[in-house]
Formats: sequence, C-alpha cells, structure tokens
Amino acid sequence: MSSRIFQSVIVQMKEATKRLIGVIDSDGTVVASSELALVGSNIGVFPAAAEETGDKVVKNFGRTFKMLGSVGTQFDYAVFVDGEDDFAKTICVMAYIAISEAKIYYEENHDKCAFVKNIISDNILPGDIYVRAKELHFVTDIPRVVLVVRQIGRAEVAAIELLQNLFPDKQHDFVISVSETDIALIKEVTSAADSKYVLKLAATIEHKLGEELGLKTVIGIGTPAKHLRELADRYKEAQVAIDVGKVFDTEKTIINYENLGIGRLIYQLPTTLCEMFLSEVFKKNPIESLDQETLYTINKFFENNLNVSETSRKLFVHRNTLVYRLEKIKKLTGLDLREFDHAIVFKVALMVKKYLNSQESKF
Repeated sequence: MSSRIFQSVIVQMKEATKRLIGVIDSDGTVVASSELALVGSNIGVFPAAAEETGDKVVKNFGRTFKMLGSVGTQFDYAVFVDGEDDFAKTICVMAYIAISEAKIYYEENHDKCAFVKNIISDNILPGDIYVRAKELHFVTDIPRVVLVVRQIGRAEVAAIELLQNLFPDKQHDFVISVSETDIALIKEVTSAADSKYVLKLAATIEHKLGEELGLKTVIGIGTPAKHLRELADRYKEAQVAIDVGKVFDTEKTIINYENLGIGRLIYQLPTTLCEMFLSEVFKKNPIESLDQETLYTINKFFENNLNVSETSRKLFVHRNTLVYRLEKIKKLTGLDLREFDHAIVFKVALMVKKYLNSQESKF
C-alpha cells in the first residue's frame, strides 16, 4: 500500500520538474518512480554513509538521496532524485516532505495499529471509535488483553521488533511503542482465556527479552477488555499495576491489576490523607520509632497469619521472646497485633508508609 501512496505523490510532482524522482526500499528496489519503467528495477542500496548522517541528504551514484521512514536503526525507504546539484537537493527535500506527510496521513487514517494507539492514548473521541472501527473493518467486541512491558535499567530499540516477530498477526495483535521504555501489547484472546493464560503469555515475553536481548523488564497486565472502547482503561490499569507493584511488590516482575488488592486503593489516595491517617494511628509514637528488628518481626508475624508459634519458629526465637516483643510493640504504638482488627490497621499503616516513602523518593 505504501508504494501506491508514494506513486500518487510523485505523479503530482512530475508536472513541476523534469528531474527523475523515485523511492527505493531497503534493498535498493524502486517501488515508485516518475518513470514507470524503473519501478521494480534495482538501482543499488541506500549509501552506507547514511547510517551516520541521520536525516541529512546523501549524494552518491549521480543521485541525491534522503531517508524516508525508519524503525529502530533500519530504514524502510529513501527518496531519490537524479543529479547531485543544489536543485536536485531541493527537489529531494520537497519530495521527502510531501511523501512523509502523505504516508503519515494514510497510516493515521487506514492503519489499525495507529488506530489502536490513538485509543489507548485517549487521542480519539469515544463516538469516533465506532466510525473508525467500521471504516477499518475492525471487530469491536472481541476480548482483548493489554500488557505494558517496561524495560528496566536500559532501553533497547530492538525490543519492539522482537515482540512484533513474537506476535506477527498485525490484523489482530498490536505491538505499540508508547515511550522510550514502554511497549504496549494488545492481543486478541478467546472468551475462554483466563489469568493463567495471560500470565504465561507475560512470562514468555519476559523470557524472550531476557534471553535474546539481556533486558530486565516489569510487565503490567490490565483486566480483559470486552470492547474496543475499554482499551484505554485497560492500558491505564496495566500502567497502574507496574507503578503499584514497584511500591508494594518490588520482587515481582509480572503484576496483574486484578491481584493488587488494597495497594491499589492506597496508591490512589492523596498524600495528605495518608499522612493524616498515620498520625491518627500512631498517636503515642510515630512509626519511625520502630527499629528494623521490630519491623522485621512484625512482617514475619503477618507472613505467618498472626500465628505466634509458627512465627517464633521462623524467627528461631522462643515463643515467650516473641510475646515479649509483641507486648513492646503494643506499648509503643497502642496496637496489639494479636488482635485481628489491630493487625489490619497496622498492616495498612505499613503499606501507607511505604507508599509515602516512594512518593518522597520521586522528588
């Protein structure tokens, strides 16, 4: 389809100049030309020097070239004009601008991937989704899952190409680069697909990126979308899953929004409300008064479901020693962790404190 766009623009420019204008692909094959006889022939690959020149005009082989579109480090097409003089350069730049704009316009209006990207980015009105979906013959009510793959430490441009190869069906699965570090995957699933299937999918992605590119990633999973109009919300859920997991489940690399629990609620609270809650819970002494050993004991007590015997065994201490520590915590905070209601309040307070600490580290 791109060649038809290129040819349409070149035909219109042909009337303005007698110079030969054309477009070659990455192999040097002419895909569009003001001289139709050249289409399909090979004039040689784009000059190697272009890799270092970026968007600059390159002169070689008696022609002037300009790279048209690129994905990562590889270019898709290049515009060329006969001649190496200034006039050839001017014509080449003008052709480049006209063809680029035509290509972008076409992709925005006829490309399903661009359509999906506009949905998850909230760049399209809800009412327009139905109209565009009909124009693109896009089925709206098929179940889809949204995963956000965030690269940690370093970003690799080859990651998106790897995922596109992993999910090659571009009519039903969409791999979208949304930022330098984030890649969104919108995948069609059957109505029978459950959370286990999606987790296995995420594990496959994590393994492939780690094995082939040496990348560390965190993957957020949104709840299943039953309709196209739900994709934007599901995309946000996947982002929230990563952000909340970064605060409350630092060891997890795959986080499902459905499993965030109370952490999801805390993450959405204003920091002022969180600070007020902590001051009300810890009236006697602030939570900062608890040393690391005491906090470790508390966390172990929670991990073992408030079971004194099991916790003391895991801590390698006598049962009476643990009871003494719990009494000490009660005197400091006014909360008896052996009582279920007190334990819930304390658990939430620890999570709120963790959330506040993460917010402070951002500044």
